[in-house]
Amino acid sequence: MAKMMQPRFKQARRLGLNVSGHPKAEKRMGKGLGREDKKLTEYGRQLLEKQRLRAYYGVMEKQFFNYFKKAYKSQESTGDALVKMLETRLDNLTYRAGFASSIRQARQMVVHGHILVNGKKANIPSYQVQPGDELELREKSRKNEMFKENFETNFSYSLPYISKAEGFKIKLDRMPEREEVPIEITDSLIVEFYSRLV
Repeated sequence: MAKMMQPRFKQARRLGLNVSGHPKAEKRMGKGLGREDKKLTEYGRQLLEKQRLRAYYGVMEKQFFNYFKKAYKSQESTGDALVKMLETRLDNLTYRAGFASSIRQARQMVVHGHILVNGKKANIPSYQVQPGDELELREKSRKNEMFKENFETNFSYSLPYISKAEGFKIKLDRMPEREEVPIEITDSLIVEFYSRLV
């Protein structure tokens, strides 16, 4: 399985944005080091936004382009549809639920079978979670202190489309609205970047 493996802090510095969610990444970014601090052409700005969104969700280029093509064919705005698809990936919701402290850790948990969807094991990070689906930490994995501590301290109550169920469970109540998704991205630049390729 292909995955993004470059150093997280270096990536955050280059993109000028804390895409890993790690608290130390902010301190290490520094002024004038990111691409955004340099003079960019219109194409450069579009490319930077695309790389940022890819980095937020840890998705490889080919898979990201496939998401874009699906979003492009959907009935709603392409940018909104793209973000919604990425936001409802199983690995991302595992991270949003607080089971993991980073998207990379969430992906590893999914691949190793620690997460159940509606009571069944799901080990594909790109699995699309549907509204009404419940995610839970497998019974055996609840003994792991790190997972327990993550869930108890990291669950974000600020996301209105996710609710906490009893035990080690969360539920996707509905599809998120674009403005509810906590990422700093200008979707229109990504749409402009890929429009010439579709």
